[in-house]
Amino acid sequence: METLFDHALIDANRLRALRGEPADFLLNVVARELAERLSVIDRRFERAVELHGHTGAAARAIVETGKVDALERVESNRRFAGQGEAVVVSPLETVPLEPQSVNLIVSPLSLHLTNDTPGVFVQIRRALKPDGLFLAAIPGSGTLQELREVLLAAESEIAGGASPRVIPFPDVRDVGALLQRGGFALPVTDKESYTVRYDSIFPLMKDLRAMGMANPLTGRSRRPLTRGILLRAAELYAERFSDPDGRIRATFSIIYVSGWAPHESQQKPLKPGSAKMRLADALKQGGQE
Repeated sequence: METLFDHALIDANRLRALRGEPADFLLNVVARELAERLSVIDRRFERAVELHGHTGAAARAIVETGKVDALERVESNRRFAGQGEAVVVSPLETVPLEPQSVNLIVSPLSLHLTNDTPGVFVQIRRALKPDGLFLAAIPGSGTLQELREVLLAAESEIAGGASPRVIPFPDVRDVGALLQRGGFALPVTDKESYTVRYDSIFPLMKDLRAMGMANPLTGRSRRPLTRGILLRAAELYAERFSDPDGRIRATFSIIYVSGWAPHESQQKPLKPGSAKMRLADALKQGGQE
């Protein structure tokens, strides 16, 4: 298995962000969206778990729905817990839960940083009780596409080559395939895109650091971008992705995921050959009407 992400660096980046002034607006948006999606489900969940939510925003929003009896947090470092708050400490790719032990697992903005994402999906499904629910928000393809393009262009132009500066993000179809491969029933994926505007590339990059989203790729260049490359990237960004008022756009595309642990009460697709009417006959009948 290829190791794309440096998990020790991810922890360091996130902890550094928490010590400063964290830019948590994206986590807060995702937390509200996940809570809204849970609130329309006619079900109570006895035991819920938030996996690696960083700030706990999703956990708080889920509790406020009144849909869960108890909620626990799993984090990769105890320092992600609030004052007096208990968390279970576990690495990013380990789900420290007994098989069929919880009713709801929520993962906000962390699964895109796993090296063995299929394995994590399988662990989540195994930890759910039958008919338990998995909800997640995963940054997907299109996220920071503007920044990726201008950094690549500026570094190639000035340095004669470029190294990865923005991590790869999954496609919504790939995430849907992971749900099916992980053994989830009734899998659903959809994508919402959010546009954030900035005065220039520099406050955007400051916000990314304050989100704990500095480059964690194991194959990243250890040499920081030069001032000349950053200034050229700022020029390209303003040329290609600015609005009439001069402000630039940054896209965050979030894939929302839901899947259920299989249970006999759930709806199942009809078996091939079990239809009572041929498709051709149905179409013919519809045409006559």
